[in-house]
Amino acid sequence: MASIVFFYFDFKDQSKKNARGALSSLLVQLAAQSDSYSEILSALYSKYDAGSMQPSDDALKISLKRMLAIPGQAPIYIVIDALDECPKSTGMPSPRKEVLSLVKWLVELQCSNLSVSVTSRTETDIEDTLQPLASHRISLHDEAGQRKDITNYILWCVYSNPKWRKQDKELIIEKLSERAAGM
Repeated sequence: MASIVFFYFDFKDQSKKNARGALSSLLVQLAAQSDSYSEILSALYSKYDAGSMQPSDDALKISLKRMLAIPGQAPIYIVIDALDECPKSTGMPSPRKEVLSLVKWLVELQCSNLSVSVTSRTETDIEDTLQPLASHRISLHDEAGQRKDITNYILWCVYSNPKWRKQDKELIIEKLSERAAGM
């Protein structure tokens, strides 16, 4: 059975803003789906004194690589969502640059059973790094269906509130729909 792991970057949550958070989450999710993966994570945990010491990012990557290299395993799908929420301006290198390096590393492993999907708003640094790695690229920002779905959601939210006046509802719908920009 295929393994699917998912990481969502969230600018409000410190643990969901960097490569370490992503690596840790991916490892734990994979370990929960397979005894073989769990053994690799348990070995890492034991090596670092039952969690009293923190493994380096490289040690986390080595464990992930070991999981991905187990022969005869089912497909693994890694979904990395909202990469643009990862900060690009703090630290050297920035958290976003480290995550982009992680994605590049995953792709360059060339595991035949691994598929990586990344979602993000269009930003130059992300496009510059991911474009050469991508086998497929889909942009939803300019799709009419995407905008229609956003507008429908806004309509549902606004009209489900009976306390607002009609003209306030119309103004909210107009402003939110025009500013949605595919998000």
